Amino acid sequence: MAMMAARGWKRPARAFRPDATCPACENRPAHFQVKLRIVALGHRMPAWVAEGFADYAQRMPREFAIDLVELKPEARDRGRTVAQLLATEATRIRAACTGHRMVALDEHGERWTTRDLATHVARWQQDGADLAFVIGSADGLDPALKRDAAALVALSPMTLPHGLARVLLAEQLYRAVSVNAGHPYHRD
Repeated sequence: MAMMAARGWKRPARAFRPDATCPACENRPAHFQVKLRIVALGHRMPAWVAEGFADYAQRMPREFAIDLVELKPEARDRGRTVAQLLATEATRIRAACTGHRMVALDEHGERWTTRDLATHVARWQQDGADLAFVIGSADGLDPALKRDAAALVALSPMTLPHGLARVLLAEQLYRAVSVNAGHPYHRD
């Protein structure tokens, strides 16, 4: 908590009182707590990935708790097709996303700006939805999983290493929450 205060994050004084309103949303009812989850296939990431993720997770205000669920990718040496592997991974991804609105990350997804992400996060927060952002394996995500997602979003038109995608996503979520709170972290 002292760390957040040192970085200049100010918690809204009335954010969770029933009569509270959100100044950023023109006096509509205040937002509710949202659980953010990053579901990532891949394990044994370098230390800098864990440190980068932890840094942004600590910066998040308590009404936006963020956690990371790491899933081990299916072994690629057992004679199964890529479609079979992705379908098996999709089952575990769905289980990890239970109770959350799923946002699938894919290089062919929509290109959102930080402000677009902030708008979507604010809307989902108003809906009372917990969010799970999914980073697929080296072969991507199962097509049915992408179809079922609330949104299909590209972090970048370039291919990113999975560890970097985790850190980048955590930073962008922090940035989006900061935008919605009127915090000066983001500058246009």
